[in-house]
Amino acid sequence: MNWLPLTSIEQLEQIKQASNNKPQLIFKHSATCSISKMAFSRFERAEAPETIDFYYLDLLNYRNVSNAIAEFFQVHHESPQVILIKNGACVYDESHYGIMMDEVIEQAAL
Repeated sequence: MNWLPLTSIEQLEQIKQASNNKPQLIFKHSATCSISKMAFSRFERAEAPETIDFYYLDLLNYRNVSNAIAEFFQVHHESPQVILIKNGACVYDESHYGIMMDEVIEQAAL
């Protein structure tokens, strides 16, 4: 998996713009949460398509970015959480045990 670090609020506009050409996925992860660790591990083991850019957000160090994501993309904050952005908007989000690479790939193809 080739993760792109998400560390600043300014990156959200870049992600929004890039989503007009290629789906962008944000994975919000808390290293202290066992469910988050499990979801992240399962995601890491899956084959990641090159047709999606994958961003990793460390919730513990970048809580302000997580809060900005909720407002910027109009999604309810959860952890762990995946947020799929296409054409400038969130088209899919899932959390906890519902985080599955197959579902992300399917949603990105719609």
